[in-house]
Amino acid sequence: MSTLLSSAARTASPRSALGLLVAIIAVMALMPTFLPTYHVSVLTQILIFGVFAMSIDILAGYAGRTSLGHGAIFGTATYVVLYTVTQYGLPLWAAIIISVLAATVLAAIFAALAIRTTGVYFLLLTLALGMIVWGICLRWSVVTGGENGIRGDIRPVEIGDALSFYYVTLVCTVVLTFAMWRFIRSPFGLTLSGIRDSAGRMRSLGYDVSLHLFLGFVMSGFFAGLAGALYALFNNFVSPSTVALTQSVTGLLMAIVGGVGTLFGALIGSFVMITLENFVSYYTQRWPTVLGLVFIFTMIFAPAGVLGTIRALRSRRRG
Repeated sequence: MSTLLSSAARTASPRSALGLLVAIIAVMALMPTFLPTYHVSVLTQILIFGVFAMSIDILAGYAGRTSLGHGAIFGTATYVVLYTVTQYGLPLWAAIIISVLAATVLAAIFAALAIRTTGVYFLLLTLALGMIVWGICLRWSVVTGGENGIRGDIRPVEIGDALSFYYVTLVCTVVLTFAMWRFIRSPFGLTLSGIRDSAGRMRSLGYDVSLHLFLGFVMSGFFAGLAGALYALFNNFVSPSTVALTQSVTGLLMAIVGGVGTLFGALIGSFVMITLENFVSYYTQRWPTVLGLVFIFTMIFAPAGVLGTIRALRSRRRG
């Protein structure tokens, strides 16, 4: 799978990338003015999972390492926010900082155990690590609430309504997206791309491949933790399903549908999948089948994803 994802990876020019980001921001800022409250909440969910999917794309698209443990990192941040606020009454800002630190530490543990593996072994090891976290959240009911989870209305009054929280989420998404874009285009990010293409060659040039992959994984987990903290404010509830394998798979599928290695494609993938889920589930309970078919057709007819295919067509037209 990692070979397929690596071959689909593309790097955008700064001008086209920023142009696309500005267009997305403009559309997302105007859409709530024409939509009811429920659809505004759906857009908020799209933004949060877009950030989550982009954090996965940092590893899958730019480092060539496909993780199935990011759902556990994402959900850990959600758990920590809700637990510290509801049980200890911590200020929200302190709870968010602690949650992101917890997610980053967990990512560092995952990275230390997984970076020396590649391909399917990396995939399976991160899957196993994520399952351990899921098992802890399920069985440690004194802290996590077990299957009942943790519930609490922790969102401040100032952003209590759906529209206000949407714009706060949009601003956070813009800032985090720009931060991730700068990260992958930095010398360190370009080194990760070199490791994806040929780890042996980068090693022969004097780069510490293991250290770069470790730091790349940690940074990816840091952004996933921020998305998880936002999700705690959005959902006001967390359960073992938040850290389950399906969460990691959902984020990875969003990145693949949008275009692995495009970063911004993850936002498109999040929009496609969440919109389809809400639209199709209105008519049938078999919406997972429809999403599965969409993914299959995407892999067959547009293996580079929506954004990757658009870029390939533009390049072909220019040629």
